[in-house]
Amino acid sequence: MPATASHLYPHASSVDDGRLSIGGCDAADLAREFGTPLYAVAEDDLRARAREFRAAMGEGEVIFASKAFPCTAVLRVFEEEGLSVDVASGGELALATSAGFSGDRIILHGNAKSARELEAAVDAGARIVVDNFDDIDKLDALGKPANVLIRVTPGVVADTHAAILTGHAGSKFGFSLAQAPLAIERLTNAPWADLHGLHMHIGSQLFDLEPWRLAVEAIATLGDFPAYDLGGGLAVAYTDRRPPSVTEFVGNMVASANELLGTGKRLSIEPGRALTASAGVTLYTVESVKDVDLPDGNVRFVAVDGGMSDNLRPMLYDAPYQADLVDRVGAAGTPCTVVGKHCESGDVLIRETALHEPKPGDVLVTPVTGAYVYAMANNYNGVPRPPVVFCKDGEARLVVRRETFEDLHGRDV
Repeated sequence: MPATASHLYPHASSVDDGRLSIGGCDAADLAREFGTPLYAVAEDDLRARAREFRAAMGEGEVIFASKAFPCTAVLRVFEEEGLSVDVASGGELALATSAGFSGDRIILHGNAKSARELEAAVDAGARIVVDNFDDIDKLDALGKPANVLIRVTPGVVADTHAAILTGHAGSKFGFSLAQAPLAIERLTNAPWADLHGLHMHIGSQLFDLEPWRLAVEAIATLGDFPAYDLGGGLAVAYTDRRPPSVTEFVGNMVASANELLGTGKRLSIEPGRALTASAGVTLYTVESVKDVDLPDGNVRFVAVDGGMSDNLRPMLYDAPYQADLVDRVGAAGTPCTVVGKHCESGDVLIRETALHEPKPGDVLVTPVTGAYVYAMANNYNGVPRPPVVFCKDGEARLVVRRETFEDLHGRDV
C-alpha cells in the first residue's frame, strides 16, 4: 500500500532518510520535548498562505475565519500579515482584540447573537453581519451607530458534506432572497445603521467553483451596494484529491463579482481552513497494535494516545486523513486502522492508511490538522487538550500549553 502523499505536509517540512521535520524541527524530538498528542504548526506556512491570498485579492480584503484555529498566536500572525478577522461569538471577539486586531478589522457573524455580543462588537467598532430580523431589533434597541452587512442565503447547493453547507434554502444562516429586501429596507432607514453591503457564504471544503458564480448571480438581483463579502470555503487536500489553487479560486470569485456586480466594489473573502489546515500536523504515540481476524480479512488496529478529544472531525464529518510514522515517512506499509483511546467504538481517526510495521512507542503523525481540530478539542474521558507548538527555522515555540488534570476540574464549585 503506498505511503502518505508528500503534498499533504506543510511546505516548511522535509523528510531526510525517512525522518520528518516540521519548520526545521525533528518531529520525534518535538514529541519527546512536548509530549503527545501535540499540535505542531509550521509558522512560515501560515505567513506564506496569508501573503498568497492577499496577493490574489489585490485591493480586496482577506478576512481570516477565526473559528478554524482560534489561538492567540495564530491570530497574531494574521494580524501582522495585514488580514482582518471574522468572529462568531463574544469569546472570539475578545480573542481577536487581545491578539491586536483593531475594530475596523473585525467582523462579527452569528445566527444567534446576544444583545451583549452585539453591544460589545459595536463598542469595539467591528462590522456586524446581520443574520436575521432579531439582530435588527436588538440593534434598534441598542441605538448606537453600527457598521453592518446583510447576510443573504442565495439558495445555492454546493457539493460538500451536509453539515457544512450554508448557502442552500434550508440553511439556518442569513436572509432568504425573498426576505432580504425587507431587511435592506429596515437597515437603510435605521438612523443608527451604516449599511455597507451584502454578505454570502455557501459552504466549506468546496472544490467546484461554479456554485460561487451562481451565488453572486443571485445576490446581484438585490440591488447595487458598495461592498460585498463573498465568504470562504476553498477546499484543502486531505487525501489525493486536489482543490483549485488560491489564485484560481480568488480569481474566479473576483471575476464573477466584477462581471455581475460591477467593477469598483469593495470585495472581501473569508478563508479559514485554506489558511491554516495544511500548516498543522498532529503527533501521537502508538500505545497498542491489535490484529483482528474477520471473515473478510485481517484488520490491524493501531491505537494512539489521543483521538476524538483532539480531532472530532472524523466522527462529525467522516473527514478523511492519512498518517505516517515520523521516522519511516514514505515507506510502503500495510493497511491499518488508526483508532483513539476513548470509550467509543466510533473513535476512529483513520479508517485505512498505510503504516510500515507500527509498534508501541512509535510516533505517528497526521497531516492537515491545522483547521477545525484544535478548535473542536474537548475533554471527553477526562483527557486534557494538547498543546500547540510553532516551528520555525529549527526552533520550537510553545504557544498553547497542555491542559493539566487540575484544569479539568478548575471550574468546579
